[in-house]
Amino acid sequence: MALSGMRGLSVFISDVRNCQNKDQERIRVDKELGNIRIRFKNEKGLTPYEKKKYVWKMLYIFMLGYDVDFGHMEAVSLISAPKYPEKQVGYIVTSCLLNENHDFLRLAINTVRNDIIGRNETFQCLALTMVGNIGGREFAESLAPDVQKLLISSSCRPLVRKKAALCLLRLYRKNPDVVNVDGWADRMAQLLDERDLGVLTSSMSLLVALVSNHHEAYWSCLPKCVKILERLARNQDIPQEYTYYGIPSPWLQVKTMRALQYFPTVEDPNTRRSLFEVLQRILMGTDVVKNVNKNNASHAVLFEALALVMHLDAEKEMMSQCVALLGKFIAVREPNIRYLGLENMTRMLLVTDVQEIIKRHQAQIITSLKDPDISIRRRALDLLYGMCDVSNAKDIVEELLQYLSTAEFSMQEELSLKAAILAEKFAPDLSWYVDVILQLIDKAGDFVSDDIWFRVVQFVINNEDLQPYAAAKAREYLDKPAIHETMVKVSSYLLGEFGHLLARRPGCSPKEIFSIIHEKLPTVSTSTIPILLSTYAKILMHNQPPDPELQNQIWAIFTKYESCIDAEIQQRAVEYFALSRKGAALMDILAEMPKFPERQSALIKKAEVTEVDTAEQSAIKLRAQQQTSNALVVTDQRPANGTPPVGQLSLVKMPSMSTNPELSSAKETLSPENGALSKVDPQPPSADVLSDLLGPLAIEGPPGSTVHPQQSASSGLDSIVDEATAIVPVGEQANSVQPIGNIAERFQALCLKDSGVLYEDPYIQIGTKAEWRAHHGRLVLFLGNKNTSPLVSVQAIMLPPSHMKIELSLVPETIPPRAQVQCPLEVMNLRPSRDVAVLDFSYKFGNNMVNVKLRLPVVLNKFFQPVSVSAEEFFPQWRSLSGPPLKLQEVVRGVRPLPLLEMTNLLISYRLTVCPGLDPNPNNLVASTTFYSESTRAMLCLVRIETDPADRTQLRMTVASGDPALTFELKEFIKEQLVSIPTAPHPPTQAPPTAQPTSSPTTLTDPGAMLAALL
Repeated sequence: MALSGMRGLSVFISDVRNCQNKDQERIRVDKELGNIRIRFKNEKGLTPYEKKKYVWKMLYIFMLGYDVDFGHMEAVSLISAPKYPEKQVGYIVTSCLLNENHDFLRLAINTVRNDIIGRNETFQCLALTMVGNIGGREFAESLAPDVQKLLISSSCRPLVRKKAALCLLRLYRKNPDVVNVDGWADRMAQLLDERDLGVLTSSMSLLVALVSNHHEAYWSCLPKCVKILERLARNQDIPQEYTYYGIPSPWLQVKTMRALQYFPTVEDPNTRRSLFEVLQRILMGTDVVKNVNKNNASHAVLFEALALVMHLDAEKEMMSQCVALLGKFIAVREPNIRYLGLENMTRMLLVTDVQEIIKRHQAQIITSLKDPDISIRRRALDLLYGMCDVSNAKDIVEELLQYLSTAEFSMQEELSLKAAILAEKFAPDLSWYVDVILQLIDKAGDFVSDDIWFRVVQFVINNEDLQPYAAAKAREYLDKPAIHETMVKVSSYLLGEFGHLLARRPGCSPKEIFSIIHEKLPTVSTSTIPILLSTYAKILMHNQPPDPELQNQIWAIFTKYESCIDAEIQQRAVEYFALSRKGAALMDILAEMPKFPERQSALIKKAEVTEVDTAEQSAIKLRAQQQTSNALVVTDQRPANGTPPVGQLSLVKMPSMSTNPELSSAKETLSPENGALSKVDPQPPSADVLSDLLGPLAIEGPPGSTVHPQQSASSGLDSIVDEATAIVPVGEQANSVQPIGNIAERFQALCLKDSGVLYEDPYIQIGTKAEWRAHHGRLVLFLGNKNTSPLVSVQAIMLPPSHMKIELSLVPETIPPRAQVQCPLEVMNLRPSRDVAVLDFSYKFGNNMVNVKLRLPVVLNKFFQPVSVSAEEFFPQWRSLSGPPLKLQEVVRGVRPLPLLEMTNLLISYRLTVCPGLDPNPNNLVASTTFYSESTRAMLCLVRIETDPADRTQLRMTVASGDPALTFELKEFIKEQLVSIPTAPHPPTQAPPTAQPTSSPTTLTDPGAMLAALL
């Protein structure tokens, strides 16, 4: 049916296109949704034509980015329609609006099965397409045998069979048991003899999934895959419609070579020879041309062929040919080709015989390190790091150091770590290694971790010949007017240990060394002062015979820091001052550090455990993504509760948290701050692991005290809160990452209890646990990384209201994979107010930068303490507060007619105590509580609510306290809770405003045009 045949749909699409701005569009869409709701209420009066029209409108609205949370039943019911136009819209809209776990899909299983086993090919294609998009485990168990029969049936047309192959692929991924491994090996081999390339391509997608799990069962398919490659490479019997820019079916070539990579090897010599001939033809016949589309297709085939060559461990001559080809690609102008060339050359490093050949391209790779595209620079860095050895280490490290001064901040930490590791592994002499590390610290001190300067100290201590040189270099750097604090640490440590070896050199006397180090003391942070105090003590030890002036200067410093608030600094100052008065005995107490035992470098360990975005890992991730994207459409794979099943998370302790020094699984590391080995806990005790962070509102507090938040006291207590005030995107741009669950409801739930989930999205979950005492509160944020990759650029900025003082502890910039971080907040309530604190939280995951502003559940009722008062206490206090502003009264209208019991539960849930018997009228309530703040201290609050049995939609409320501001705020607070109680559920006449689409429709294909094509 033509689009013009549905006049209402055409008019609606025109109206939406003619809207001047987003607000007008939303108003028009809301109006249409309200109209559709009304029409669907009277579904019996709808003709099939009208139902089809309204369901098309729903799809169009959904494609614009709006939520469509109704009409699903009407869409599913159209699947069983006898005519094609209605059945088509039913299948299409169901595929778009529902996911595999939707309950309505179960109603359609029998209808879908009847269409699949029927003789109408058009209906078969519609059913197979829908199942291939959103089929789940139930579909797999019910429909797999029928789909398999279609696939192997010789009477079915190729159009149906290729859809059946992709449908079976989807069902296999949902439930691998639906394909019998033993029985399908022969059938799969028969499918590879298919002449129709459409069926063959779909069958190859199925084979890739099958051999990825059980390659040993499909050995009979290997020679057939090679024959398919031969047929394609020679362009034999390839229809024109499967030839893309002169390349015979590049999609089939790529899939076939990928399937071959899952077999360990090719044993048959004839098959192996035929395969290498095909690969040779691909390698020789691929070149860079001007046509972008042809380039993309030919290079997709080429790079898959390179991966297969490496997998098969081909002869050195072919490997050399591959490297030469990649060398041409990393020199071309097209950035995508350069990127792929660098990435595949990095993977070629795994082949030992070609490393020397790759070194011939070192100059071009170094040039790529200066490319404007950061992704190319990263791949060049990976390649240089991988190809470095003793012969070229000096050149590569010097290039990295030169690049360090101009590199982006996001690369400097990785650069520093890799340069340090290369310098350590391939140093031609140790003095060069010291030079490199000191240059690293000088150029990128902010990005040099403590492990790097710890390691250089270990080297210097373990090599006596290196000690004078290292001390002299440290002395040179201290002469610079401005140096990084890390340089102050390492220079001070080296000069404290070995400065006496330079005594005969000009400017290196103990007094001069002390002066140059002491100049840096006012500029360093608290963590560096203990190292400087240790250096001063060492200088005193080597100052023999003692210089009274120098001794008095150092003693004065020790005396000054004896009263320092920092316990570490205070202890060192006290002990060093006492030790320095022992004279010659000081030489034995502060002797040089002994040599460290030889062990694996902490830097190399760090590089092994740190997830760095290397080319090989990128290729593995890409392969996994491609492996799961061969179905028609990839849909949400979460189970019905929306929670992905993951394992336990490890807990990352914050610096302010206490650690257990007696853990048996500790590892050793050098800590020059205290001049000795310290034990560092590699993994916290299991008792601190978050209990089911990903579960609904379940969070674990301190060890041994799991908290399972309960539901609110009454089902009708959740207030309707504007979600825009709970999560606010940065500026006007919406986050591409959408939250899981209703943020406003989560906030409202936490206003009634002290632990639960505040915010959750696909990458992070933020939970809270709180304790309240008088006007003080302690709230802990649990930041849980739900993924196997770290969250970076993490920032948390507290935006407290004026009546509240909030101190947030240190929030780490990176949250490791599957880890949880605890961030305590100290809260002090200064005066009564209903304003709410906001947490401005942001992080980065991959290319997604997420920024949300979350209201914290630090609200007025958290500072209430329920208190029961007797009649003797209540009435004198009530009478003493005679009128405004200490006693305020208001008639509140628009309240849901709550029974008194529910209203009582509501007040109790907000920490007020209902006092029965004080009011003689049984329709009235009297409540009391104590409010705490710094200005009011403990302030008694009294509340009286008078209800009218004839009209419970209104009530009169009287609130009294000894503070005018508290009286007003408490009155307004209770009023808000009573007025915002949701009314009884009923179908709204108009849909609520929906969220903005995640991307502007102008960037997508116009849904109106797509509907015209479908219709």
